[in-house]
Amino acid sequence: MQNENAKIRAKLKAPNTQEYPPLEHQTRPTLDTATSAYYLHKAPQTLRVWACKQNGPIRPIRVGAHLHWKTSDIRKLLGASV
Repeated sequence: MQNENAKIRAKLKAPNTQEYPPLEHQTRPTLDTATSAYYLHKAPQTLRVWACKQNGPIRPIRVGAHLHWKTSDIRKLLGASV
């Protein structure tokens, strides 16, 4: 039991290990909030606040009940090519 709890604690403390391709390789027109936050080096909640208060450097679009962010806007904001 103690060993299982240690494993659970280790997983909770582990950083986000999801791999994202370089932004230049993204071909989707929009990205979800978690992916966008990764590229912008922000917390996903920061992007949600930008959307709610409409005061961020880029604006999201709604896809169903979810926020998506234009890949082209993210590239412009970061000064990335392509």
